Amino acid sequence: MKVTVAKSAGFCFGVKRAVELVYEQTAKEGALYTYGPIIHNEEVVRDLEEKGVRVIEDVSQLSGLPKGRVVIRSHGVGREVTEQLRESGFEVLDATCPFVKKIHRIVADHSAAGEHIIIIGNPSHPEVEGICGWCDRSHTTVIETRQEAEQFALSERKKLCIVSQTTYNNNKFENLVEIIENKGYYISICILNTICNATEERQREARSLARRSQAMIVVGGRHSSNTQKLFEICKDECNNTYYIQTLEDLDVTELRGLDNVGITAGASTPNNIIEEVQKYVRDEL
Repeated sequence: MKVTVAKSAGFCFGVKRAVELVYEQTAKEGALYTYGPIIHNEEVVRDLEEKGVRVIEDVSQLSGLPKGRVVIRSHGVGREVTEQLRESGFEVLDATCPFVKKIHRIVADHSAAGEHIIIIGNPSHPEVEGICGWCDRSHTTVIETRQEAEQFALSERKKLCIVSQTTYNNNKFENLVEIIENKGYYISICILNTICNATEERQREARSLARRSQAMIVVGGRHSSNTQKLFEICKDECNNTYYIQTLEDLDVTELRGLDNVGITAGASTPNNIIEEVQKYVRDEL
């Protein structure tokens, strides 16, 4: 069997940077916390917990805990959370992805100029929640679906600024932007495709690999937005597409008799898991 692993599979720059920072900090004395799981991968989070890293979901949870260091994960947080963390008496280590930081600056500037901000993305994703925290929430709209784009309306003509969650599907972003553009009731519109280059490359490569594979295996955390997008893209091109978190989720009987299998992985998937899946498929089939 021919097994092809996408070159772009695995940790992206921002995730790699954040994970390495936390592992470096585990070698130092003192309490260590992360604001939310450092990445959407249960295996990595579990390993860090075994090394003494504690996950907090809200600043209030720090009350009464031993003083130490708090790492802001790669998804970033809102301005208010950042200020609360810095005032808490804990040392703050900011591992926000630089590409996400750039979006924070964009929306903060355009919001301060009185523009209405539209964020294309998943409203419940921590990255999007963080972006919302850098602009006027009363003049901010998160749009995820075609229906939401079609229903979008403002009570007055305003300047619009559109950005995207870094891990959003590029084709969907362009489609939703076109719907909003065609409404034509805005004064002006600033469209900034802030999907990161690594995400675009991973999605393009996954689509191409899926088209020429008899089956696709997509590896990543169940709560990973970018992995879910990869699965959707691969499924569109290859009906035999399987979403697994670890090797234990893979049923190789589904792959028997095939000659060509592709493997890709989300930005929060460690290389050792990808290699484990690749080796197992080759050895077993």
